[in-house]
Amino acid sequence: MPRKGQTWADYDTAVDQIILAPTDSDFLDQLIPVLKDASASSRTASLAQSLSQYAQERESDIERIGLTKHEEFLGSVNQLQKVREGTVILTSEILDLNQSIQASTEKLAEQKQGLVDTRGVRQNVTDVSDALKDSLKILHAVNNAHELIRKKKYYAALKSLDDLQNEHLVPIIQNKYATQYKLADLIQKSIPDSQKTISKAVMNDLNTWLYRIRETSQFLGEVAFFHTKLRQDRQRGRVEQNAFLSRFKLNSAIELVFDENNDFDVLDNEDVQVEFTPLYEALHIHDALGQIDRFHGDYAATRRQQKELLLPNTVDLLSDDDDASLRALLESIAGFAIIEKATMQRAPQLRSSLELWDSMCQTAINLITNALSEVTNAEALLKIKPVVGLFIQTMDSWGYSVTMMNNLQLTLFNKYAELLRRRFSDDFQEIVSTDDYMPMAINNQEEYEKVLSVSWITQDKSPEELTFPCVLPFSQMYPLCCIDIRNLVNQFYFFSASDDHFQHSSVIDDTLKRSLDELLTQRVCQSLVDRLSSQYLGQIVQILINLEHFETACQKVEQLLIDTRSSASAGGPVTLAATEQFRDNKKAAEKRIFEVVNHKIDDLVDTSDYDWTATTKPTKPSSYILTLTQYLPNIMSSTLLGLPREIKELIYFDALSHAAEKILALPLSPDVKKINPNGVEAMSLDVEHLTQFVLGLDNAFMLEQNLDELQQTVALMKLENHEEFFDISIRNKKYGRVNEKHGFTLLEKLTQTVENPGRAAPLANFGSRFGLR
Repeated sequence: MPRKGQTWADYDTAVDQIILAPTDSDFLDQLIPVLKDASASSRTASLAQSLSQYAQERESDIERIGLTKHEEFLGSVNQLQKVREGTVILTSEILDLNQSIQASTEKLAEQKQGLVDTRGVRQNVTDVSDALKDSLKILHAVNNAHELIRKKKYYAALKSLDDLQNEHLVPIIQNKYATQYKLADLIQKSIPDSQKTISKAVMNDLNTWLYRIRETSQFLGEVAFFHTKLRQDRQRGRVEQNAFLSRFKLNSAIELVFDENNDFDVLDNEDVQVEFTPLYEALHIHDALGQIDRFHGDYAATRRQQKELLLPNTVDLLSDDDDASLRALLESIAGFAIIEKATMQRAPQLRSSLELWDSMCQTAINLITNALSEVTNAEALLKIKPVVGLFIQTMDSWGYSVTMMNNLQLTLFNKYAELLRRRFSDDFQEIVSTDDYMPMAINNQEEYEKVLSVSWITQDKSPEELTFPCVLPFSQMYPLCCIDIRNLVNQFYFFSASDDHFQHSSVIDDTLKRSLDELLTQRVCQSLVDRLSSQYLGQIVQILINLEHFETACQKVEQLLIDTRSSASAGGPVTLAATEQFRDNKKAAEKRIFEVVNHKIDDLVDTSDYDWTATTKPTKPSSYILTLTQYLPNIMSSTLLGLPREIKELIYFDALSHAAEKILALPLSPDVKKINPNGVEAMSLDVEHLTQFVLGLDNAFMLEQNLDELQQTVALMKLENHEEFFDISIRNKKYGRVNEKHGFTLLEKLTQTVENPGRAAPLANFGSRFGLR
């Protein structure tokens, strides 16, 4: 805030102070504030009045002094005039002296000017000489920088340019009046171009280096694969000497310790050498230029372009040269990724390897997966899988994540399993469809031992005790299927045995179990069941025998799967659904045998020739019952010979029960109106013959129970006193197995009347057989 000016209430005092000022400057210093105040306060008239009053007072003082001291005043005036005259004379002398001094000074100035001019010329010469020397130093530094660029000493050239700026150019440019200013400014403006030249030269060298390492990538990958293969061989050798080491895979800590003496540098060996100097130079140069971020972006973009150029559009898994196409692809990726990893280790700021690695793996997986659709031979995948495994183990040793490639192995295995299932499905189908369904004939001991070695057979006798030629109970399809089962198991596990890096062993176990179940149930068991519709009893019996052996084989296969599964799989039993299906379908085959046998019994019983009102008493059993009692032992000793005893007993039991039911149904037929004693006797003879046949069989006691109702029914029909049947106590005791309703029906049909043979019509019996009476 400006200071407030001084004010005066009375200008008289101020005027006194102004007049009494000792010097002119003081006079003005005091006068000006007073004038400002008078002007600002509009009291100019008052100030003028104070000044006029002061002037009047001084005039009055002068008049007063002149009147009172006149003599003294006049003396003073005279004295003052004398002094003035002396002053004029002295002034004239001083002027003369001044002219003399001025003339001498001008002469001296001329001489001095000449000296100054001479010194200026000398100084100019010196300045020019110094300027030329400084300019030469600058030019020498510039030439030195360009010479270093020509010699590809880029960092030294850049340092030289930096020294040129700091030591020479900057100090000169800061002084605009410096002699070398224009030269320094010109060179300073050219330095960015020089730096750009260095940057371009470094990038040219780097691009040349990148091109060379891209061209070297496949060979580098090949060398890395070869080194990994040697490590695999050394590890297998150690495992052969010490089985405990089989628990430690390649790249495990134990394996690395054992192999530490076999140091091998993939990037620097007698086959390949990768020099990173161009990369280091590019990093240093761009860092010094302050362009490191741009360099990172350019480098990453270049490597991405190289990655795209490295990967083909397709891969051929069916080439004549085995796995050449796939191996070239994986070797190229491995070499590229190894260089990326080595680059990242030497220059951590260049972090593009993980991104490129994932991209290359995904592209490779897509190429391989697309090519798998053309693979139709499982053996081709066994050539592909070791190459993929070698790639995985190589890259795992370099610290890359191999999860995606492990999943690719699972894809390869699924394709492998699919092809195996398809092939073995066709094999099983052909074996089942071309089988003769006859017991397998063995000509000599050598054939027997071959069958024994591939099949799951339980034999009571040793090969030495057998007499050749002999017959085995199963048909030829059984050992052939056993061979295929063993081959299928071996080929499944051979997929993981081809290298030690397959990490999906449990998947193999589960897939093998599902495949065996699928093949055995659909191609073997179901095919056998479909053939049960045959009317040929021998074929049905053979199917039953085969089913029984396949059930045993499935149980052995379950144990085989337990023994061969990988240690990494979960423990516990292995249960095949096929085991239960073979067991269940054995019952279906047994039922089908019962049906065929019973159907034959039906045919025989249907040929029965009973004359229920015969005029003569029969003396021998009917022909159908004779045929029936011959048929059953014949099939037991021939067609059903290979069946287990308990099954044959069941067949006897069911056949006799069915025969009894069919025979019992004959007199109960609505077509039979009357039954006389001769008809009853004919049926009694047949039942007695059947009973005697049963009594001659093994386990006759149990089998005879099937005839109880038939025997009691015949006894009831032969009964003279029918009242016994109406007595419940007697009926339960003697005829307990006879159906009450059936008993009453038969009693109603019985008649004691026997027609005279002479009175019978010649075709009477013929009509009765066809239900005409």
